[in-house]
Parts: sequence; C-alpha cells; structure tokens
Amino acid sequence: MTKTYSNVSYQVMWNRLISVVEEQAQALVRTAFSTSVREAGDLSAGVYDKNGQMLAQAVTGTPGHVNAMADAVAHFIRRIGNNNMFEGDVYITNDPWEGTGHLHDITIVTPSFYKGELVGLFACTAHIVDIGGRGFGADAASVYEEGLYIPIMKFAERGEVDKTLVAIVRGNVREPDQLIGDMYALATCNEIGHRRLIDMMKEFELSDLESIGEFILENSRRATLEKINALPRKSATGEMTIDGFDKPIELKVKLSIEKDRILSDFDGTSGLDKKGINVPLVYTKAYACYALKCAIAPEIPNNAASLAPFEIIAPENSIVNALHPAPVALRHVIGHMVPDTVYDALDKILPETVPAEGAGCLCNFQVSLRPRTDVTAPKHAIRAEVLTFNSGGSGARPKQDGMDATAFPSGVMTMPVEATEHTGPVIIWRKELRSDSGGAGKYRGGLGQYMEVGASDGHEFDFQAMFDRVDHPARGRKGGKNGASTTIAQDDGSSMNGKGKQFVPHGRKVMLAFPGGAGYGSPKDRDMALVKRDFVRGYISAETAQETYGMSAKVIQELERAIRNGDIG
Repeated sequence: MTKTYSNVSYQVMWNRLISVVEEQAQALVRTAFSTSVREAGDLSAGVYDKNGQMLAQAVTGTPGHVNAMADAVAHFIRRIGNNNMFEGDVYITNDPWEGTGHLHDITIVTPSFYKGELVGLFACTAHIVDIGGRGFGADAASVYEEGLYIPIMKFAERGEVDKTLVAIVRGNVREPDQLIGDMYALATCNEIGHRRLIDMMKEFELSDLESIGEFILENSRRATLEKINALPRKSATGEMTIDGFDKPIELKVKLSIEKDRILSDFDGTSGLDKKGINVPLVYTKAYACYALKCAIAPEIPNNAASLAPFEIIAPENSIVNALHPAPVALRHVIGHMVPDTVYDALDKILPETVPAEGAGCLCNFQVSLRPRTDVTAPKHAIRAEVLTFNSGGSGARPKQDGMDATAFPSGVMTMPVEATEHTGPVIIWRKELRSDSGGAGKYRGGLGQYMEVGASDGHEFDFQAMFDRVDHPARGRKGGKNGASTTIAQDDGSSMNGKGKQFVPHGRKVMLAFPGGAGYGSPKDRDMALVKRDFVRGYISAETAQETYGMSAKVIQELERAIRNGDIG
C-alpha cells in the first residue's frame, strides 16, 4: 500500500532535497582541484527524477551551469539507455550542445538506485582550467580546435573506472593531474548526494521519488504560472551592441508575455562569429530564463517546472544558437549579456523592476606561463596554466546602488589574489576598486576593478583576454549615466585587444581596468549624504562629486580636511 503524506511533509522533503544538493555542491567545492571551482564556485549540482526532470538545484553554482544542465540529463538518459544503467555507474561528457555550452565544462551524471531500482539521478558540472587544444580562449575557428571532446559515455561502470578514457584524457591536456582530480571530485560529490537521498528515503519511508517529484513540479508550475498570468499581456523589443571579437555584435530579442508562458525570440541577432564567442542555444536559454525568473518569480525554487514556462527561441546559426562545429569556448562572454538584452525589453513592460546594465560578462583571463625564451631561462622557471575569475560592477537597481566588483548574472565569486598566485608563478601587483567607474545616477552603478598582472622572474607568458565592454560600456537607465569602459594595455603603453591570446615578454605587466555598472535615475536626484559617503570612501573623485552631483567646493574641502585629520574615513 502506498503511503500518503501531508503537504507539510512534502514541503519538508522538498527542503530536504535542496539541502541534499547543496551538500553535494559543497563536497565538490571542498574536493575540486581547480581554483575556478574551489575559489570562484563555477559549478552546479542538482537531483533529477528518473525521467531526467530537475527536482532541485544547489544554491551554490551558476545559472549558466544549472539551467543548462537541466536539459543535459535527458541527453544522458537517451544516450546511455535505461537498460544500460547499473549501480556504481558514472557518466561523463563535455559536449557543448548536450552539456553546458563549451568543452571546458565537465558534466558528470550518476544514477541513483534504491533497493535495486532506479529512483533518480544526480548531476554536477564544473569548469576545468584546461581541456587541451588551443587553450581557453576565443582564437579557434571551430570546436575541433578548442580541445578534447568527450561524448556522453561511461566514466565508470559498476564501480570500475574506464582506464582507457583516463589515459586518453591525460595524454591530451596540459594539467592532467588537475583535470583527472576534478573528474573524481565530480563523481564523488554525486555519490554524496546519492547517500543523503537514500537516508532521506529511508527516513520518510519512500520507495521512489514519484510522489515528492509530482508535488514539487506541480506546485512550482502553478506558482510560476500565477506570476506570469498576473503580468500585462504585452510585447516589447530589446537590443544591445557589444564588442564581439573584431567587430560589434547585435543582440536583439522580442519579449512576449502570453497566457501561461513568456516567449523570448532572438530573431535579428547577429550571425555566427568566426571566432570562439558563439553560444549554443542551451546556454542562451539558461541565461534568458534566469533573467526572467529573477525579475518575475525569484522566490520560486529552480526546477524543471518553474523553468518550463519561459520559452526561448533563436534562428539557427545566429550567435545565440550556434550549431556544431562552431567555436564556442568563450560562450559566456556573449551569454552573460543576454540578461541585459532581455531586461531592455522587460523594462518597457514592467518599469521600475529591472536594473541598469552592468559589466555583464566576467572579467576572466588565463595566463600561460613558461620559461623565458629571449635568453637562457633560470632552472626554477616552469610551465603553468593560471585561470582567474574577476568581476566588473553590476548595474544600479531601481532603489539601490549597483554592487561593486560583483558578477551578475553569473554569480561566481572573484578569486583571491593569494589563491591565484598559489597556482603558478603569476604575480598580481595590484587589485583594487576603480574609482569613478560606476555610472552616476540617483542610484550609482557598481565599481569595477584595477588589476596589474605579471610573472615571477624568469618567465614570459601568453595572456588570454576574455573581456567585453571595451567599446560598448554599460548603458544607464532612466537618466542614469553609463559605466566606465574596459581598458587593457601593457605597462610600456603597448595596446592590447579585449579578446584573444597575446604574448607578454619577460618583465612586462598587463594593466587592466574592469568596467563599471551603469547608473539608474538622474544624478541630480541622488541623496547628497550618499554622495558624501562615496567621496569619503574613494568611490568617486572630487571632480565627479562637484561636476556630476553638484557638491560644493566648500563641502569637498571640508571633507578632505576631515579625512586628512582622521576625523572620518
């Protein structure tokens, strides 16, 4: 006889599932080898029913991973087949179109069995530092150049790891110990999730996840539809121009709020780029859905049912629906701009709801270090791959300033200098907030950062830039001013490009200024107490305080005197 449960019991189980996948994610953070996972949290974790529908996701992680992974598990089930799934199995892929968008993401799926029956699956994804090929960057002309491709296959069968697969991976990447370590960490975190799930099923006397899954999905679907159907039935268009690789990219969307769904149509967006900044549709869907959920239904947990009413379409081989074999390594640079494009449309339907534009894409770079080649290198010089995640400012919100050096929409953390320098002979000479980079407004945009990057004595390096907002800064909203642009150059004044691999000789530094978020509302309406606070903290200069916000020269002098005397600060 099937046991019945109250809604309260089901809610407790739902919360328990969320805690299970959060422990799954934290296990990955603790055991991963890559700093992108340990320090930045560039990962995702989730639990799925036996049909591949996501029931719960971890709070820790990125929407680009988890929302894309929501579609990925169904591909695993289709490729592996239910009849070929056994206890102790672990499945793997980095397929950009059936995983999470590029070869540098490893997705691991593990079937969960209870009393000999398949009851669900656990999945997790992590960004890895190197997958071979040209390395992490936009320089490739096709996905074949971007690294080793692992189709959906078994990493382990009945507990036995495929040693041939491990040997092939080791032979094709620059950091084999790190990558293999990450693969085992991904498998281990799924195992942690499985153990906690079985503990929960025993505690609540569940034989399967059918009833709790139905409760989760039905309540999520109903709550999401209530939010959507309370909105005005309107359509609006949004657009953005961003840097691209060597020519500007146009992002365009038509947003239509209809009964029981919101449709985002990216018709009119630029076509494929010849370099690796193209975006598989699964990743475009991930960030478009995320933007809409943040604005419309932020309190509803993320799962298959709460995502389903947000429908995303785009023309094939547009830059936001790249088909194989397009190069896609830096799909995040374009993909992270999708939310601001969607918000440009949504602001016309729901005013006073969405923020001004922010930095958008992460300010990442990878440094490929090696012994100097201009003269004989010292014996201590080594080769190393160092990837670091950094952020510009987020856009000001309708009633609050933007966040400084904070990644929106990706949500990953900025890596500490100490963690970055620990991974190889790279030196971060400077890392600080960038004054005046936040766009002025009634609410100020978040600040970007300054960074100066070099290498220890005896090394030269290739600098792989992955930046945007060089030529197209974040745009203000409702009279707010634009954020500051990205700048990049060597310390001798030599200019550098915002994207692509560029050689930096021994002794040179790369000087970086990351973009600020844009302002919201007229600067004339900003509370003068906030202007004084920003000036005292060094967020804005005396010139900006006076010329943009109208602070008197007398007040500025008084504040400067108080700062010098240590009365405030």
